[in-house]
This record gives sequence, C-alpha cells and structure tokens, in this order.
Amino acid sequence: MIPNILSNGQYNTVYNFLSLVIAAQLFTALFMLIGLPRILPRYRQAITVAIIVCGIAAYHYFRIFDSFKAAYVTKSVGGTGSYSQAVGAQFNEGYRYVDWLLTVPLLLVELIAVLALARSLQRRLLVRLVPAAALMIALGYPGEISGDNGLRGLFGLLSTIPFAYILFVLFVQLGRSLDKQPTAVRGTVSRLRFLLLLSWGVYPIAYLLPLLNIGGADAWVGKQIGYSVADIVAKAVYGLIIYGVARTKSFDDDPKFALAEGAETDEPFVLAH
Repeated sequence: MIPNILSNGQYNTVYNFLSLVIAAQLFTALFMLIGLPRILPRYRQAITVAIIVCGIAAYHYFRIFDSFKAAYVTKSVGGTGSYSQAVGAQFNEGYRYVDWLLTVPLLLVELIAVLALARSLQRRLLVRLVPAAALMIALGYPGEISGDNGLRGLFGLLSTIPFAYILFVLFVQLGRSLDKQPTAVRGTVSRLRFLLLLSWGVYPIAYLLPLLNIGGADAWVGKQIGYSVADIVAKAVYGLIIYGVARTKSFDDDPKFALAEGAETDEPFVLAH
C-alpha cells in the first residue's frame, strides 16, 4: 500500500534514488551512443537496443519522479517536516510496469543480438523469449494494483510461469550456444544470465511484501530503493557489459580494428574471468 505520510528522511531518500536512476540511465545511454562507432557494425544492433532501453527507462523515471513530487507535499517552511499525500494526487506505480513491459523483452534482445548467432537460431530464441517476457510483466500488474492478497498471489503465481520458462531458455538452450563464442567473452556472457536473474530477483521480493504482511512507509521506501537499484543494474550496468562484450568480439573478429582501438588496454567493461 502507498503510505499516506512520509517523514522528511523517507521523502528525501526516495527523491534522491529516483534522481540517481535518471542520471544513470541518461549518461549510460549517452556513453554508448558516443561509443557506437567504436564497435564493428554487426554488433551495433545490440548497443542500439541498449541505448533505447536506457532511454525508455530514463523517460519513465522522469514520469515517476514527477508523480512522486506531485503526490507528496509538505506545509513546513524549507521542506523540513513530514510529507503527506496531496489531495487528488497519488503516486503512480503503473509507470514502472509500462517501463518493464517495454524494456524487459529488449534486455533479452540485447543479449541475443550481441551473440551474433545464426539468423535462424536468433529468430527461434527471440520468438520464445520476447513474448514470455511481456507476458510475465503483464500478468504481474493486476496483482500489483490489487488490494486483495488472494488476487495478488494468484497473478504472482501466474507471472512466475513465463519467468521460469525464460530461465529455462537462458540457462539450457542459450547455454548450448556459448561454445561458439570467443573465449574472451564466453565467461562474461554466461555470467550475464546470472546478472539478469540477480537483478530481476528484486522485483518478486518486493511484490511479495504485502503477502507477508510487511507494510508501512519504511517497507514502501525500501521497495522504491530496491526497484531503483535493480533498474540501474538490469539496464545501465547490463548495457555497459553488453558494450564491453561487443568491443571484445569486434577485436576478435578484426585484428586491424583491434590494433587501431588499442585493444591491449581498452577492455574495461568485460567481467573478470
């Protein structure tokens, strides 16, 4: 439940974390846009998708930020007192679900695109992963906005089904293609799947809080912090790692390009082996 009153500290915590996400998404997108010519054309699709993901997230966090500021007001001078819900205004959690509905499938597109697999294999993976990701988010939303714990639990269970299917495809079927990747990125690509799992794991935990009778302003603020950190990891950090994989694969494909780019010292975003 959305709290009626936030302390000054709680308000500022949410305010600052929302601001942090906006900055992280915007400047990550800017970095990758500037760096786009520094990878080979065959991998630019993956980075273009990563830029779009960060752009979509930044836009929706602007909307979330504005919704939060409109929803909570204070009568104290200098904004040092508590904040209460404004009359006729409420924090809109739906912006997050619109963001996830667009970005979660695209995160999977990023991963498939940077692998540069055979077109037929790419198509088979995308046909399985993208609809499952969209279905996972769509099924979670009715439970998120419901005040009925039974309905929340039902839709939470339903959304788990496509989530489990995504994990199966990522860790079993996609895992079979890793041997075709250059040795320099094989471990990084494998760990990217765990990064997705780790960051996505925050969302169901927050979703389940009302079912565990954990509520109140502190729980709500904690949920906003968790969502914010998870979105930074799942989009900005993930995008930078995808960029590093694309750079390394570009070097592996074209030694002349690697020499021109100073490949010996310029691989900062690939996870350590």
